[in-house]
Amino acid sequence: MEERGSGGFKKETVDRLLRLHFRDGRTRVHGDAQVLMAELLKVFVREAAARAAQQALAEDLEKVDMEHLEKVLPQLLLDF
Repeated sequence: MEERGSGGFKKETVDRLLRLHFRDGRTRVHGDAQVLMAELLKVFVREAAARAAQQALAEDLEKVDMEHLEKVLPQLLLDF
């Protein structure tokens, strides 16, 4: 069975995302750091979805499209 952090992301996925930016391949990530990163990713994804939904509603649309996410992404990145 796959282990998931508190954020619902697989620990392997969080570990790979973190390792993308490590310069030293021997760098290790503590389990607590993986759980914290998973929680941050969960909050980020939920906030992105909520803002995209608000953008769709503002345009009187019922369906959220990638275009809505693209519109809210710049401010979302600045807020985080």
